[in-house]
Amino acid sequence: MPRIAPLQPPYPADIQAQFDQVMRGAPPLMLFRVMAGHARAWTKFRGGSLLDRGPLSLRQREIVIDRTCALNACEYEWGVHVRIFGTDAGLTAQQIDATVNAPADAACWSPPEQALIAAVDALHQRSTLSEDEFTRLRLHHDEDQVLEIILLCGFYRTVSYVANALQLPLEADAARFNAG
Repeated sequence: MPRIAPLQPPYPADIQAQFDQVMRGAPPLMLFRVMAGHARAWTKFRGGSLLDRGPLSLRQREIVIDRTCALNACEYEWGVHVRIFGTDAGLTAQQIDATVNAPADAACWSPPEQALIAAVDALHQRSTLSEDEFTRLRLHHDEDQVLEIILLCGFYRTVSYVANALQLPLEADAARFNAG
């Protein structure tokens, strides 16, 4: 059980509608159930969550999210994203493992993806990008995409803090860091 109790069904109608919108009919994640029990936190979370499609491809977006969660040792959110989006994002088993266990320049990534992962790593390690890292990122991404990358890194670092600090139990059908 997490350190803050999640909402239990039946959910208030407005919360159920919000869950339905985000989850598209699937049961709500533990993270959402915990956050939704606290109106201000839930509103802020949904407002800053970048759950919409945005200017990145699904693949780019998932590489950023998966790497950010892995760097923050957040198996909860990493596992949810790998399960729900990994296949649709075209990530191979080797690439999924590489988000956790390989350097940015791993051979399984294309040069644009290596630049993307290097930027995620730099933001995690130093909270900034060097001139070289920024230049490499801009070779493959426009300004809107660069801003989205930075925002996704920050948001999913926050999600990692929440999931880890509240000790959210792993979702039953989510991927695991050491699944093989």
